[in-house]
Amino acid sequence: MERFRVLLVDAAPGPLLGRELERLLGHGLAVTLNLRRVTDRAAVRAEWGDRVEFTDFDPFDEAALLAGAVRDGLGHHAVKSRAGVPLRAAFLAGAAGPGPAHRLRVIGRAGAGTDHVDLADAARHGVAVTHTPGSNADAVAEFALAQLLTLTRDMRLYDAAAHRGEWRAPVAPPPELSELTLGIVGAGRIGLALAGRARALGMDVQALARRRDTARAPRPVSASVSAPDPAPAFTSAARPAPARASASASCPALALDSASAPCPAPAPASTSAPHPATALASTQAPRPVLTLPELLATSDVVSLHLPLTPETRGLIGRAELALMRPGAILLNTARGGIVDEQALADALRDPAHPLAAAAVDTFEHEHAAFASPLHGLPNALLTPHIAGMTRGAMATAALRCADHMAALLAGRPDGIPVATA
Repeated sequence: MERFRVLLVDAAPGPLLGRELERLLGHGLAVTLNLRRVTDRAAVRAEWGDRVEFTDFDPFDEAALLAGAVRDGLGHHAVKSRAGVPLRAAFLAGAAGPGPAHRLRVIGRAGAGTDHVDLADAARHGVAVTHTPGSNADAVAEFALAQLLTLTRDMRLYDAAAHRGEWRAPVAPPPELSELTLGIVGAGRIGLALAGRARALGMDVQALARRRDTARAPRPVSASVSAPDPAPAFTSAARPAPARASASASCPALALDSASAPCPAPAPASTSAPHPATALASTQAPRPVLTLPELLATSDVVSLHLPLTPETRGLIGRAELALMRPGAILLNTARGGIVDEQALADALRDPAHPLAAAAVDTFEHEHAAFASPLHGLPNALLTPHIAGMTRGAMATAALRCADHMAALLAGRPDGIPVATA
């Protein structure tokens, strides 16, 4: 019996690669590994050459990506991506069209977001798009907390001064975390994991949840504050929130918030470690806020935890930034398109603007196309989309993605998260 063919566009790094390959091969899949982002190619060829096929192309070159997917006219039944390689209309038409012997049927993302895939075109070609929502919740929450601490204590300034041999004392003592209010935009698994950590450190925490976030979020601890019912509308200072009717094929709550708790899915014991932060969040629930302007105006630190959708694109612009408290900090570990980067850069350059600093891990243009008006700003902490890249999160995402793809290819979709437009 012929095996399903799977192309690993960008494989898991380091020792995790072996675990990922073993999991895929254990499902009886025929694996083609793209070596472009593999560090020790010779060692990988020597160890896996008798069990895996190899290819080598730049996954961010659409023509090379399509050629790799349909190589020799054979094609692949599934394609797995980790780094958000764009899978748009032209690729889908070629890989899932009548040309290759094996047409593309499944796209797997080892991560939560699926904004790199043209979901509408995927559906038109009969391609299921699965992902691993929640796999990096703890990792991203920890990173957001690190951003918060770095900026509130101005650690980069003192580090740079010390490296210059300067003994620099604070001009004005900074506040402690217990003096600050954290506002979380998006109360999915990541938002709640951050809320639990921040509350444990003494912060006052409030959150704006979209409708489906609110339906899942635990009730606040305080009996005097309860989550609003019906759920609050997700509105900005500049415009009303558009209606949204998207859903997941097997989980109606999934597509609206890919960072929130996933539908039940089979997860091997080796990859489903307990999440203490999730348990902590359930007892340290944030105070609900009804609107985005209210949250912006009453928070010292604002942290974004939303997927990029038509509803959230450009959500934080000039009008929203102007509403923030004097000395406020903005954290973005979600998606670059959620924030107007030029508006953010202009605000950070203006000493009279209420926004004092920002930490940005996601950008409108990333990887080889990386460019941002935030470059060079001393009050902008910039990192290359690494918030979710811990050993535990990446292992969970890679192995869970392998399980999801195998289940869909075998015709077992029950409980597997599938994103739709």
